[in-house]
Amino acid sequence: MTRIIGIDPGTAITGYSIIDSQKGKITLVDYGCIRTQKGLSQGIRLNQIAQDITTLIKKYKPDQASIEKLFFKNNVTTAMTVSEARGVIMQKLAEEGINPEEFTPLQIKTAVCGYGKADKKMVQEMVKIITGLEKTPQPDDAADAIAAAICLANSLPLLQKKNEQ
Repeated sequence: MTRIIGIDPGTAITGYSIIDSQKGKITLVDYGCIRTQKGLSQGIRLNQIAQDITTLIKKYKPDQASIEKLFFKNNVTTAMTVSEARGVIMQKLAEEGINPEEFTPLQIKTAVCGYGKADKKMVQEMVKIITGLEKTPQPDDAADAIAAAICLANSLPLLQKKNEQ
């Protein structure tokens, strides 16, 4: 069994999920969001994200991590602050001995929906079906984090083969 933490990075809201993957079967253990308070300095928000990620790692002891790569077309300011949150998260994972796999939104959507241009609603519906949830996971950030973890779970056999070479 492999335990995976999936992360959808953000400064205001960072989605997270914990799944167990064993022989192609995915079990959702937990999911949710780390929320930081608007109006706080970026440094304080990043520190809170770092502390909460560390708490999740210590609580669930994931073997692997999946984090969404950033892709912004228009808003450079948002891209910068989210990049800072992503950097803090990656550092905390590394500090705990976890080397995160990074996936683009296209890769995640393809792994979960079979279609790289799937919209948010389609991704959420497939996450619900794959994990056996009765309701669509909310908010979007949590559903995206679950999708990132599923993407890694589906990629594990290929990644293990690649690492053996």
